[in-house]
Amino acid sequence: MLEDINLKNVLVLDIETVPQYSSYDELNEKWQKLWTKKMSSYVKDDVTAADVYDRAGIYSEFGKIICITAGLYTFDENKNEYSFRLKSFYGDDEKDLLIEFSELLDSNNYILCGHNSKEFDFPYISRRCLINGIQIPASLDNAGKKPWEVKHLDTMDLWKFGDYKSYTSLNLLAAVFGINSPKDDIDGSQVWRVYWIDKDLERIKTYCQKDVVTVAQLLLKFKGMELLKEENLVYTN
Repeated sequence: MLEDINLKNVLVLDIETVPQYSSYDELNEKWQKLWTKKMSSYVKDDVTAADVYDRAGIYSEFGKIICITAGLYTFDENKNEYSFRLKSFYGDDEKDLLIEFSELLDSNNYILCGHNSKEFDFPYISRRCLINGIQIPASLDNAGKKPWEVKHLDTMDLWKFGDYKSYTSLNLLAAVFGINSPKDDIDGSQVWRVYWIDKDLERIKTYCQKDVVTVAQLLLKFKGMELLKEENLVYTN
């Protein structure tokens, strides 16, 4: 299947999410009860719902997107090599960044690619679009589509080869294929702290970009191609 994929039609993406509030105490009574019920399997013994509120970012009902990084392959005929251009949509206003990102998706009929994206990124973006009153981009709206009409690639799904028994992290696959680790500064579990406590969105953007570059490199490996050179990574505003 990958032999038929034209890289110039692929848009690689990754999202970073955080809890909607800095702490459990900022939730009103209704939402505290909803969160406690959601976390019923974790709230036991001396663990409270407040103790696990840092997990809220992974649930689209309780979290929000603060960064989406997208990357596109371009091919230089003269040099006979690929470059990769990245753009990040990030900020405190989730609705604004979703609108901007949706405009990018609607500008072309991209094949979307990410790591564990079918399980996390794609549905999370779609749900947050609905919550924010934004039309879901056609490339993410799978309602009524046949499986072969859904243009989504997931590098974790590709790596499974039909085996659904385990989760394989992007960091592990990067190590397996000799790709630089995207987790050399922070990892996903620390994003909420960097956002709410350190208030360092730029650091989160950089982390998100590293994930996207790693997925782009991994897809090249899956296609039996050479990795992108560092000088061929282009970061745009």
